[in-house]
Amino acid sequence: MRAVVQRVTKASVSVEDAVVGSIGPGLCVLLAVTHTDGEATAPRMADKLWNLRIFDDAAGVMNTSAAQQDAPLLVVSQFTLYGDTARGRRPSWLAAARPEQAEPLVEAVVAHLRDFGATVATGRFRTDMAVALVNDGPVTLILEV
Repeated sequence: MRAVVQRVTKASVSVEDAVVGSIGPGLCVLLAVTHTDGEATAPRMADKLWNLRIFDDAAGVMNTSAAQQDAPLLVVSQFTLYGDTARGRRPSWLAAARPEQAEPLVEAVVAHLRDFGATVATGRFRTDMAVALVNDGPVTLILEV
C-alpha cells in the first residue's frame, strides 16, 4: 500500500461539481493498493497515518501526530500512485490492484482510522474526482507499508 500524505490547511474532493468530502487543517491522503496488499496491510497503514508526527509542537518542531492534534483526514483512492513510467511515455498500471481488491482495502483503512477516533472524509471510489487542497508547509511525504 502506498500513500502520498500532505499536511493541509484545508482540502476537499468533488464529484461532478458536488463536494463529497472536506476537511479543515489535517491530512490529505492519496491512497493506492497493490496486488500483495491484504487484510493485514490496512491497519498498519491506518496506524502509520494516524500516528505520523508531522504537525508542529509548541516549539515549532514537527513532533506531533494527527492523533495528538485530533486532526481530520481526507482519504482519496488513487490507483495512479502505482503507475510505472520506467519504460516509454505511457504509464503501466500493472502494479495497481484491481478495483475489486483495492476498494475493500481502502475502506478498511478508513474504518481503522475511525476506530482510532479519527474524523475521516473520503472521496468516491471509481469516479472522476477533483481534489482541492492548500498544502501547509509545504509538507508532503510518501508512505509505504
